[in-house]
Amino acid sequence: MTSKNSTSPSVGSTSIGAHKRNSDDIGWEYGFCPDKNKMDTVKCNLCGKVFTGGVTRLKQHIGHVMGNVSRCPNSTKDDQLKMRNFLNEGKIKKKAKHAHDEALRAEAAQVLNDSVEMDEVEDSLGLKAPNIIGPMDGYANKINPEIMKGKGKKVDLNDVVRKERILACHNFISRWAYKTAIPFHALEDDSFKMMLEVVGQFGTGLPPPTRYSLSDPLLKHEVERTKKLLKKNEEEWKEIGCSIMTDAWSDRKRRSIMNLCVNSKMVGPDHVVQVVTDNATDNMGAAKLLQEKRPTIFWTSCATHTINLMLEGIGGLPRFKKVLDQAKKLTIFIYAHHKTLAMMRNHTKKREIIRPGVTRFASAFLTLQSLSEKKEQLKNMFSSNEWEECKFSSTPKGRASYRMVTSLQFWAGVTQCLKVFSPLVKVLRMVDVDWKPSMGFVYGELKVAKEEIMKALGGNEKAYKPIIDIINNKMKGRLDSKLHLTTYLLNPYYHYNDSQLQYDPDVMDVVLEFFDTLLFGDFEMQRQVVMIDLPKYKEKVDRFGADLAIKGCMVNNADFDPARWWGLFGGSTPHLKKIAMRILSLTSSSSGCERNWSTFEAVHTKKRNRLETNRLNNLVYVQFSANLMEKNKKRKDRTLEVLLANDSHSAQEWIIDGDDGDGDEVDLESVMEAIDEALKTNDTQVPHKSSTTRELYDEDFESENEEQVFEEDEYESDGVKIVE
Repeated sequence: MTSKNSTSPSVGSTSIGAHKRNSDDIGWEYGFCPDKNKMDTVKCNLCGKVFTGGVTRLKQHIGHVMGNVSRCPNSTKDDQLKMRNFLNEGKIKKKAKHAHDEALRAEAAQVLNDSVEMDEVEDSLGLKAPNIIGPMDGYANKINPEIMKGKGKKVDLNDVVRKERILACHNFISRWAYKTAIPFHALEDDSFKMMLEVVGQFGTGLPPPTRYSLSDPLLKHEVERTKKLLKKNEEEWKEIGCSIMTDAWSDRKRRSIMNLCVNSKMVGPDHVVQVVTDNATDNMGAAKLLQEKRPTIFWTSCATHTINLMLEGIGGLPRFKKVLDQAKKLTIFIYAHHKTLAMMRNHTKKREIIRPGVTRFASAFLTLQSLSEKKEQLKNMFSSNEWEECKFSSTPKGRASYRMVTSLQFWAGVTQCLKVFSPLVKVLRMVDVDWKPSMGFVYGELKVAKEEIMKALGGNEKAYKPIIDIINNKMKGRLDSKLHLTTYLLNPYYHYNDSQLQYDPDVMDVVLEFFDTLLFGDFEMQRQVVMIDLPKYKEKVDRFGADLAIKGCMVNNADFDPARWWGLFGGSTPHLKKIAMRILSLTSSSSGCERNWSTFEAVHTKKRNRLETNRLNNLVYVQFSANLMEKNKKRKDRTLEVLLANDSHSAQEWIIDGDDGDGDEVDLESVMEAIDEALKTNDTQVPHKSSTTRELYDEDFESENEEQVFEEDEYESDGVKIVE
């Protein structure tokens, strides 16, 4: 459920919230650019040899890869192996990208072939395979669509060498993107690449679609195409049901969503298992309305939203808030000046301290973890001669930052914060990913998180009680519902590993309420499920007692799916099996949908008055479905960090506080652009949802005044990595 995280500061290590390091950063640990005017010139730190070709040649030089550069006489076997591994990784990634692009080209060609016979395509539309550019093509005309205006003359696309042709095309694409404020990440989308491929196969003279065709016939065509693609998903609703995600905030909108999703033929009440919302007060009214209209459909609170509230509540406790405030002052000081920022980047090998998160607390946790990982580099920076000579070292904020970085108490406090936050962050990652249903794990993993927090605080009740109280208060009525507790019991990972679970009266009472609600009025079915089927599962009768059934749920790894387990071993209890598979296949979070809602709001809010309701619904349907299908394609990539945002706007409070005034200030936008570049994003024009901090709604929470259990002189830095 969690990503693989390194516990050592070795090269290329990752951790929760950390984006993978670029292998080029590794290369630059062994060399540098001696001449800023010649960026492709590199000097090897090991032997002092200067050569051209950039970091790739440096890796070949150190790795003893012959052909382009001489061998480094001072590189060790470990250095050579490390560089060869990085070079091989680069080749593998390049091949994978080439295969992906070829698949897109083939798909684009297939689309054209399906709509028009190949002979007709070649004869009437001039479609053809990509042309091979030869040396003689350099003597032909340049690509310039301007010469087509008013002349009706076609340009021969084979008349320019490939490099010049690509540059000319990119100039026109970029000009269009800049003028119309197209977000840069849109050009990395597969659909854009396919569009270019289709246009290229068509040839010159392709007329653009009109505004009318985009808003009406083409939109209707895309809606029908999307419906066909989602037909398989609709068939699954009959078997395992579905969840409705909504951000309803007004009574009118709550009722419209109720009619659209629950009463209409689009989904149907028989297929809806739950409705997931955030914790806004108005949504509590939606829950009551749902219970009145459809008592067999469950309302659940978004798990991502609720766990973020837990983390923010804990972060507001005095001993943790103090550390967070200190860390924030340190990052703000470093990022406030050109000199300190350059020093930090030099000591951290161009790695940023700031890690923007998808929520405010996610940014806090990820940045705190980043500081912990770079503790030694920051200590070296503040003890260097360069710092002594820096004019900011004598300022009040400079002296305070120096004391902070060299303080054992501060770093012990950072370690303590991460040990307390990490168990909940692991649960947050679990509920926020899309590749594994999480409903059956929410309640159980929160129990585990509470136990880990108590253990991290040494079993000191005075220390952990305020934290556990916050978690329990936020869980109450949200993540301890009938649905959560029933999936907890029916998840064999917990039931088979805890023989006493079935005797817990609090759990069993709620489970009985669940079946009474789900099977309301059907007493015969209730008797069958509760008195016949459920005891067989609890007592491991028939297939439930098979060795494979018992061993198959002992470990909660990436391959374990409790719904699939029920499909294999629940044959002797067909009615309970159907229910278990439906509820254990559910998600517990609406956060992924929230990003799409916000994206649509940002793009279309100004157009609402001009768009017909039906057209707006079609746009939502197409865009939202396309985003979900794209996410499904990428769901196998379990290395993606769901807590990282796409740009630095969500971490502004860790970069600037607007009250520095020491001179040599850094421009905020330039700093944020640099962080975006380090994060491998360039979406600086139109931020999308994942680059915007999610809002958290909750009633005001007031904790009891806690005593400061951990005095500063009681902190001990153990130097252990926090998240494993």
